[in-house]
Amino acid sequence: MDNILMAKKKAAIAASKLVKDGMTVGLGTGSTIAFFLDALAERVQHEKLNIIGVTTSFKTADRAKELGIQIQDIDSAPMIDLTIDGADEVDTELNGIKGGGAAFLMEKIVAKNSKRVVWIVDSLKVHDKLGQFPLPVEVVPFGSGKLITEFEQHHLYPKLRTGADGQPVVTDMGHYIVDLDLQVIDQPYELSRYLDGRIGVVEHGLFLDIADEVIVGSQQGVSYLRRTDLQKKCNNGLKRLHFLSISGIMNL
Repeated sequence: MDNILMAKKKAAIAASKLVKDGMTVGLGTGSTIAFFLDALAERVQHEKLNIIGVTTSFKTADRAKELGIQIQDIDSAPMIDLTIDGADEVDTELNGIKGGGAAFLMEKIVAKNSKRVVWIVDSLKVHDKLGQFPLPVEVVPFGSGKLITEFEQHHLYPKLRTGADGQPVVTDMGHYIVDLDLQVIDQPYELSRYLDGRIGVVEHGLFLDIADEVIVGSQQGVSYLRRTDLQKKCNNGLKRLHFLSISGIMNL
């Protein structure tokens, strides 16, 4: 097993330990999640965990059933206690790009209905800013060419995702994917609002303020990025700004 796969496996095993008996667990999609499903299934078998899985793709649902993990539809399942998913890119603010596996619409729906969201990635996927991984946009097939033209006019460098047969990739929900090759996304929130407002756009792969924690696997082991740590850092910064403001007033 090469170093990248080993890093993914370490993150996946660490994430599997977060699952507790009685939980409803959101099950993500992707190569790192494949390791997580194996580790989770082992715990279910040996520890007799009673859990319910809510899946984010047909592929994950099929694999979970093969491994003996009980699956339930999101609309009939209780509130999801914990979702474990992968990410194609993560920044230092715990925002991410997802969609390399073409499942990001279902992934975002599951994440938004979860009490806690944890991503598992290898260390090569963590960057200061998002954009190195092309941003996927899920669009309805009808009029998709018009959307691509609009994206070109706005210098978003779109490309319709196609398969080995040269035909458009079709998602589990029956849509196309347009990848935006941006290199760097300086204003992710503004871009998110722009894409949300386009007629024909179903969803996009910007996952902003969604992850509570990121488990990063590397050759050395695993490390953790937590939103609570970011909030503490932000609060400390606000306290310092408040102190500087008071100091400035006193010096007037």
